[in-house]
Amino acid sequence: MAFKVDAEKIKRWREERHWSQEHLAGLAGIGLRTIQRVEKGEPAAKETLMALGAAFNVDAMDLSLDPEQEAAKILISKNQKIRAAMRLSLGISAASYVLGMIIFAGISLGMQAGSYVMVWPSIWWTVGLVAHGVTALIIELATRYQDQYGA
Repeated sequence: MAFKVDAEKIKRWREERHWSQEHLAGLAGIGLRTIQRVEKGEPAAKETLMALGAAFNVDAMDLSLDPEQEAAKILISKNQKIRAAMRLSLGISAASYVLGMIIFAGISLGMQAGSYVMVWPSIWWTVGLVAHGVTALIIELATRYQDQYGA
């Protein structure tokens, strides 16, 4: 059975001790190519983890990844992307709104009717922008809550 290893931790621990990959392979009694594969994040056999644990003088499970932590990292990354997309869409919507209001003002001035003739389109566009903003805020708060509490 292959285990998912914490490649960053293994590499960091090796470098903190100023060990080369060859030196670690010799200490652990495993092949250099195995060390290279492990540091790339490829799955490792139980025996490999135990040998590396012995070389670092730690429990072999300290070298494997915690599935719950990995799932939490993936969720946080996904939520950050969602929030960034919502902010971008709200920014585009707000910029379009400003440009639209300028065009509506130009239309009203060009009609020379003495009043703002684009009242209803302006009102409904404003309602749409506010709804978009409220939706973005709700998604922002919900994803932050989910990141913090994992719910």
